[in-house]
Amino acid sequence: MHIGVVKEIKPQEERVGLTPAGAADLVRGGSTVVVEAGAGERAGFPDELYIAAGADIVSREEAWAAQTVVKVKEPIAREYGFLREDLTLFTYLHLAADRPLTEALLDAGTLGIAYETVADGTGLPLLAPMSEIAGRLAAHAAATHLMRPGGGQGMLLGGSPGVAPARVLVIGGGVVGTQAALLALGMQAEVTVLDMSPARIRQLDVLLGGRARVLMSDGATVETELAHADVVIGAVLVPGHAAPKVMTREQLSLLRPGTLLIDVAIDQGGAFETSRPTTYDSPIFEVDGVRHYCVANMPGAVPQTSTRALTNATLPYVRRIARLGADEATAADPALALGVNTKAGRIVHGGVADALPDLPAAAALGAERTLVLR
Repeated sequence: MHIGVVKEIKPQEERVGLTPAGAADLVRGGSTVVVEAGAGERAGFPDELYIAAGADIVSREEAWAAQTVVKVKEPIAREYGFLREDLTLFTYLHLAADRPLTEALLDAGTLGIAYETVADGTGLPLLAPMSEIAGRLAAHAAATHLMRPGGGQGMLLGGSPGVAPARVLVIGGGVVGTQAALLALGMQAEVTVLDMSPARIRQLDVLLGGRARVLMSDGATVETELAHADVVIGAVLVPGHAAPKVMTREQLSLLRPGTLLIDVAIDQGGAFETSRPTTYDSPIFEVDGVRHYCVANMPGAVPQTSTRALTNATLPYVRRIARLGADEATAADPALALGVNTKAGRIVHGGVADALPDLPAAAALGAERTLVLR
């Protein structure tokens, strides 16, 4: 198998799809690995490490010419020209929120396998590591942007003796929400977590050791908690689908001026109706006096940690594709099969088809609509 690793060109994206250790593993397995020059530099993996691992350093065009291209983020418009019929693209895609990319993949006939919809008995194994990091970064963002240098009201997340801590509301008790709650608690914030699953609520009660309020997420409770929050973290996801909206434009009026919303689901369209993607250069905008933090690639701020964590998760699947070929690997592995979003010019994932119903779709679609909290 000829595997290509390309340099990410999305603004402020410094991760890379494969570590040198991952490249060495694939080379030992008999694959040829080509890495675009400088692809890992910004994550702390210079070309020399890939050469030592047995990979070849090549141009962008040569890396994209591989049978399977391993990336981190979805291709942007400047990369659409590299898509082709005999290419397998293995990366985060988030197609339900990206019609232009979906159309480009369909027009090219590319086999698009999305990390975020690969699903096994443990959940979403290729989304989990980035969700863990994003959840922790959400708590860091809360601490930073509550402070006056961060444009906030001048609050310390954990308060001070005799001064109340900030109130952090986390909507969604999955991987992102749990990690955000744990880190916010570690910084001594007052934390409330809302979730829709009675079983998960019981798990969170035990996991958080009674240090956070864990409540059933219903309409009345959401509105009550919004009115008292200093920070609201949106952490909900339906795999492959556009993110469900947990706050409407009208509900902004429930929030106090200066409240900080952190939308970790922005890469799937956002959990708040008023969200739109931002970058680390300009992470925050205001709507009706409410501050929105909607950075679409939060783990990109820690590219070395993120790249290592991502490769740990993706490498077994890349190894399987390299050994069997993409078609046989997806046929043999139900988890990997759920990652297939586009094939032969058609959408083959139910969530993407639901979001873009006028685009060509296969007659039989995978992935039932199941709510998963990030």
